[in-house]
Amino acid sequence: MASLTLLVNDQKRTVDVAPETPLLWVLRDTLGLTGTKFGCGMSLCGACTVLLDGDAVRSCQTPVKDAVGHRITTIEGLAAGGSPLQAAWVEEEVPQCGYCQSGQIMSAAALLTRTPDPTDAQIDAAMDGVLCRCGTYQRIRRAIHRAARAKGGAR
Repeated sequence: MASLTLLVNDQKRTVDVAPETPLLWVLRDTLGLTGTKFGCGMSLCGACTVLLDGDAVRSCQTPVKDAVGHRITTIEGLAAGGSPLQAAWVEEEVPQCGYCQSGQIMSAAALLTRTPDPTDAQIDAAMDGVLCRCGTYQRIRRAIHRAARAKGGAR
């Protein structure tokens, strides 16, 4: 066990965990931030996606020690800022089962930070690997375009 200080959703949090513990379990079990989901545990489905300094990472395969000194944003942190993405998700009726949605939204947030007015091809590339078993990919794309417009993008 080690005492590690993390910056999670703009708040410093100290945790006593093994440094190799996946960030996912520290967020969910230690800090109670359950919006980040466990999907496959092998970094294949994207349900566990969070932002690390604005980049989308799979928290199931990121050791917590690698997150020390970086800004971690979870779906809860995105929601606290009144996310245009989450509003667009609702307006476009994206979720069905909802399980993958936090990973989808966090991946989309990383995309819009880098590319404020993405093309369909850029959206598809950024969202590749975040699996939606309900198949709402067209709605996801529309929601990302809607959020880009809300943030000042041209599409």
